[in-house]
Amino acid sequence: MLTRKQHELLLFIHERLKESGIPPSFDEMKEALDLASKSGIHRLITALEERGFIRRLPNRARALEVLRLPDSIAPGLNAARRFSPSVIQGSLGRPAQEPPARLQAASNDDSPASVSIPVMGRIAAGVPIDAIQHKTHSISVPPDMIGNGEHYALEVKGDSMIEAGIFDGDTVVIRNANTATPGEIIVALVDEEEATLKRFRRKGASIALEAANPAYETRIFGPDRVKVQGKLVGLIRRY
Repeated sequence: MLTRKQHELLLFIHERLKESGIPPSFDEMKEALDLASKSGIHRLITALEERGFIRRLPNRARALEVLRLPDSIAPGLNAARRFSPSVIQGSLGRPAQEPPARLQAASNDDSPASVSIPVMGRIAAGVPIDAIQHKTHSISVPPDMIGNGEHYALEVKGDSMIEAGIFDGDTVVIRNANTATPGEIIVALVDEEEATLKRFRRKGASIALEAANPAYETRIFGPDRVKVQGKLVGLIRRY
């Protein structure tokens, strides 16, 4: 599901490519979507690229390729290239029978139907909230969502990551890690007291925590103020 701005930008790029074969410039996209700055366009393009709708072509200025359109516009044309995010729906919030500290299989089969991970409280995707709490309950997730390593889940509070498809009330699945690559969405602990979900960037020797919502500014911190607590690997949404 695309946000309204993502949808508008995708159609604008598609129509321009159909007309001239040349993608619009960032200034043209900014004006077409009535945004205040080009940084909002950068975030929208990144979100569309992550969801498999467009691709940036390497070594070519402003070169974009539309890979597919939403099914509401082009039904049946996207099946071969459909984007399949790691999102599950269902029994969010129901405590597991045996909440483990580490991943355990839900059965003794070679290919377990699910594994149980702890939910560690809420994470800010917006204004600051308290740091990660202790385990509140556990949830079951498909094993192919998480792979190897230790994992935990957090309930999202706020709207600063909506253009990355992460909404208020979602539950994010996090792989425990203390390092990250620029561009990854991470759980960051700021000044040992504020936990937040943001995209990890570097600005020289500093660390930038970038929102996926043009209403929020990128926050810059010294490297000693931010600790990586994990990396996003999946998302659970309850309807």
